[in-house]
Order: sequence, then C-alpha cells, then structure tokens
Amino acid sequence: MSMDSQTIVAPMTPSGVSAVAALRVSGAHVRDVVARLFGNERLENLKAREACLVTARYPQSGKLIDSLLYIFFEGPNSYTGEDVLELYPHGNPLIVRDLLQAIRGLDGVRLAEPGEFTRRAFLNGKMDLTQAESVADVIHSANRAELENAHRLLGGALSKKIAALASQVKDISARLELDVDFAEEEADPDFAGWEARFVAVRESIQQILNSFHGKASLSRLPLAVLYGAPNAGKSSLVNALLGEDRVLVSNVPGTTRDFVEVRLFLPGGEIRLVDTAGIAAQATDELDALSQKKSREILEEADMKILVLDGASRKCRSCGGELASRHSREGKIASRHSREGENLRTSTFADMTNNADLVVYSKSDLRASPDRNGASPIPDGGLSVSSKTGEGLDALRQAMNASLFKQSADAEDLWITSEREKACLEDALAGIDRALDLLRNNPAVELLAFEMQVVRRALQSITGEISSEDILQSIFAGFCIGK
Repeated sequence: MSMDSQTIVAPMTPSGVSAVAALRVSGAHVRDVVARLFGNERLENLKAREACLVTARYPQSGKLIDSLLYIFFEGPNSYTGEDVLELYPHGNPLIVRDLLQAIRGLDGVRLAEPGEFTRRAFLNGKMDLTQAESVADVIHSANRAELENAHRLLGGALSKKIAALASQVKDISARLELDVDFAEEEADPDFAGWEARFVAVRESIQQILNSFHGKASLSRLPLAVLYGAPNAGKSSLVNALLGEDRVLVSNVPGTTRDFVEVRLFLPGGEIRLVDTAGIAAQATDELDALSQKKSREILEEADMKILVLDGASRKCRSCGGELASRHSREGKIASRHSREGENLRTSTFADMTNNADLVVYSKSDLRASPDRNGASPIPDGGLSVSSKTGEGLDALRQAMNASLFKQSADAEDLWITSEREKACLEDALAGIDRALDLLRNNPAVELLAFEMQVVRRALQSITGEISSEDILQSIFAGFCIGK
C-alpha cells in the first residue's frame, strides 16, 4: 500500500502531562477507526463537525482507554481534504500512548511522518506550497511581527502576488509563442513597448526577493542586557518585570556574580533579558574580575543595553544630569561621565555608558525630594522606576518593546522566509535578465519565448504548480509529526 493510500495518525500536542491532549487521524479508514474504538452505533450516527463525548476501548479486548471528545470532518471539507477524525482525550501520556497503540493496530493505519498532514493538504489542493511552508512559520514564529507575517502568507498573500506575476509572464509568453508560430508570415516582429513589460516583471520579482529574511535571523530572540554598578537594583528590576522572584536579591553589593538570563514577554514577542554582575572600578577578587569580564562580553551581544543607576543616590543624580543632558535622537547616551563615586570612575565603564540605549534610575520609592539648588532627581531622557511599587515598569516595557521590535510602516507588508522560494525567485530573475539582454541586443523570438518559459516555470515552482518528490520531502521533513 502506498503512502497516500494509508490512513495516518499522530498526536497534535507535545508529550507531557496536560489537561487535554489532541490526536488526528486522516485517510480512508477513519470511519473504521470510529467503529472499532467507539462501536458501530457511533458509526451509524456519525455526523460531520459534531463534538461527541464517548468512551474509547481497545478493539480486541474491550478494555477501557479513556472517556474523550471527538470531532469528525468529512472530506474534502477537512484540513487534509480526506476524512479526518480529531480526538481529545485527557492529557495523561499513558492515555495518549494507549490510544495511539489501539489506532495503529488497525489494518491500513500507520503513524504519520513529519508534516504529512500538511503534505496531504497540499496534494489534495487545500493549499499551495507557499501556504504549506507558512504553517511551520505560524507554529515557530518568535515574535508578533513574524507571526503576523506567517498568517499573511498562510492566508495566501504571497500566492496572490506570485499568481498575478505568473499571469503577466503567461501573457508575454503567449504572444511570443504566437510570433514563433507565425514567424514566416511576420519576418520582423514589432517589439515596441516590450521592454517596459519585461522591466515591470523584473521589478516585481526583485521587490519580492528583496523582502527575504532568513529564518535563522528571525528565530533569534532579541537580547536586552541590564548593567551598571553593584547594588544598583538590576536584579530587583528583573524580578519586578517578571512578576516573580526569579533572581537572588540582597543589599550586599556583588550578590550577582554571573549573568542571569530569563525570558520576558513583551507586546511584540518574547525576549532574552540578562541581569549582569555589577561593574566596578576595581574587582574585589579573581571571581569578581571574571564576573565583570563576562558582563562586558554579554554587552557586546546585546540588541539593547539598559544602564541601571541607583536613583536614590545623590551621587547618581549628579552623574545622571551629565548622562542625560547629551541624549542623542537615536536614544544613545553620549557623555563625559565624571562623577558617580568610586564604582563609576573608570574609562571602561564610561565607554559602556556612552553606548547605553536607555538609562533607568531605580529605587524611585527611596528617592529624596529635589536638592537645595532645585535640581531634579531624575534628568530628562531617563526612566524612573521602582521595583517595589511598580512605578515606571510599564514605561520601561514600552521602551524595550519599541526598541527591540520594529514596526512595519505598512501593516500589509510581507516578507519571505523560505530558502526554496528565494532560489526560485533568483532563477526567475536570472531568466528575465537574460530575456532583457536578448531584447536589447538580439531580439530573437524563439530565444525570448524560451527564457520567458523559464521565468514562468520558476514562478510556478514557488506555489508548487511544478514540484518534485525531492522538493516535497525536503519541505515537510522539518515539520512536527502532528502537522
């Protein structure tokens, strides 16, 4: 029995304990699965898209597996285009394993291969290849912008662009092939205006190609690093942002000896947030020196550097005035940082201060009123926060989100992430460039027609109108088994 003729089954949820798990069965033997697990009565009364609470039992022994919910989707009105059964048992791994074993024990049923459900959806015309690839992007998107882009691709935004472009190429090819067929009757074809049509096609291809973003760069979580002098309040700030005591906090300077990395969710997506060891003028011991070295190294990798200053310290406010007074339009700190006490009187720390993306003044709840000269406790350009009261935390989150997640000027913009799609577009671009060169230097109708066919085939390969078994295997091999 070939792969496509067999019924497949796989869990849709990851392994582990949960309230509810989900399994999917797809293929010609779905109705038999219903009869064998739940009884012939259920099969006789089987209705599409109706949730049913039933008791599942082993077909051979009648032994109880679980009480569960199932929904039947009749092909072609299903995800795969085949009959589909979705099962929702309790999320005990033992139950999931038993249910899988019972279903796989039936004739004509096997465990699904990675991405096989989506592959069948493609083969049955439920989606094209660009949409199929975007399914994995929807699952694995690391931030909101990437997720929204994946949803646009899944909705067919790229497919429509490629279809419109392929239609233009088809019209050009049809005219060229007509000229080839009647070459003897029309010795000198009129190519007036053709270059503009060729250039328009090229520009459209280039525009889509320019939108390419590699998946490796997209999947990398942005890195924000908190740094500053010992006991400035960095660890407390991390805990306050997380809403839980994740990082050890004490009044003893130097409590944090190594950088601590946590995950923080912002409106734009998940980020890596790092709390570093305090950086002082002189290390107290060899371990402290190593800790400060690591802090400087992680700062080099940061997408956003956040300098945390003790806002309750008068020395900090004196220094902070100079720091914030030269805040550039890009949000960078440029100063000659001169006074912050012994811990901050080093050129090395001053250099890092100059590269800060944001200055945060902590411990606002402990801050004294303005001094006798009327100086403001917090200079312009900085953020005042309190880990204890929550003051300024929302503003800090907003500032981090704005810096780490750039918003597209056009909400309808999309980008491609598939190396395969990129290669197809490059083939199409090379073909149209050759056609333009011919048109300008040696406008032979037969050669022009051939190159435009090359362009058309490359575009059709993007959506899967032209595909091979090897291509499909490479695409779906990276999917999870249940998708």
